[in-house]
Formats: sequence, C-alpha cells, structure tokens
Amino acid sequence: MAFSADELRVLRRALAIALHPMPLSDEDVQDCLRLAGSVDEAVGEAGRLRAFLLADLARYRAALPGSVTGYLELLQDALAAGYDPRPDDLAALRALRGKPLAAALLERCQILAERSVRARLAGRSAALSAPGPRSRLLALPGGRAADREPDRPKAPAAPVPGRSPAPGSRPAPKPSEVFPPRRRPTPPPSEEERAAG
Repeated sequence: MAFSADELRVLRRALAIALHPMPLSDEDVQDCLRLAGSVDEAVGEAGRLRAFLLADLARYRAALPGSVTGYLELLQDALAAGYDPRPDDLAALRALRGKPLAAALLERCQILAERSVRARLAGRSAALSAPGPRSRLLALPGGRAADREPDRPKAPAAPVPGRSPAPGSRPAPKPSEVFPPRRRPTPPPSEEERAAG
C-alpha cells in the first residue's frame, strides 16, 4: 500500500499524537478520519482483488492442462500476495513438473505448504498445552444441594415391606385400586334368547 505525501504527513502527525497525547484541532481530526477511510477502502479493495485472483486461479487450475501458462503466472502472483498453496495446487504442479517453471513452483509451494502445516501444528499444540479457562462446577440433583432446596417437592418414599407406614403418611395404594380388574365383555344374546325375550 502506497501513501501520498499528504497522507504520510497526516500519518506522521497521528503517530506523534499517539506517542505524546495532546489536544487535537478539528482539522487534524478530519485529516485522521479521512486517512482512516482511505486505509479502510484500500484494505477492502485488496480483499476484493485477492478474492478475484483466487477465483481466477481455481478456474485456470480446473482447465489444466490447456491453461498451463496462465495458471503458472496466476499462481506466481498469488504466492507473491501471500497465498498458501492448497493440495490441489501441489497435485497440479506435480502433473506439470516436466516444465521448468512448474518444477520450480512445485519446490517453492512444497516449502510454503510445509511451513504452513508446521505453523498450524505449533498453534494447535500451544493451544493444547495452555490450560483452558476453568469451567464452573454445577451441583447435580441430590446430595447437599437437595438439602438446600426446601421448596422442591420430594417424591414419597416407597414403603419398606414388613414396616408400618409412618404416622400421618398415606399408605401406598394396592394394585387392585390403581388398576381395577377388567370386566369380561358379555357375549351378545343368541337368536333364541332374542326370540324368547
């Protein structure tokens, strides 16, 4: 990203103010806001160009081997812009390694891919070795937590066989009270009974 002479002047002034805080004039504030807007616009444009370049690279890769020259040029541009080669790129370059440029790019991409994998593994191992934040311990139902919750309705205890129920407690119902016996359906009257009736 290149700054104009005016933008460099504003940037230098903003850095001086950051190092030695002092009141700002309205003009300085407006200059800083304009510079921040220009930087945001440039970053957004760089992101759009990168997305376009990567989409173009994928199209050229899909059209291989007919698009060898264009693919290799685009891959060089993408690598210069900080692109991490993908497994598809390595496979394509291996298929094209008969060409000197493709062989050189394959060697470069393998080094970059290896660095990228090592960096990811180092980040993952650092995350695994660092102790994570302690989670809150939650009380499970029962135990001492149950003693502290008097409002909670408790299920009645099942009666122990051979013991009389505690005074004031309701006796457990008999199975015949809970599940009354089924009545057998009466068969329909026969023709003789109907005739007699």
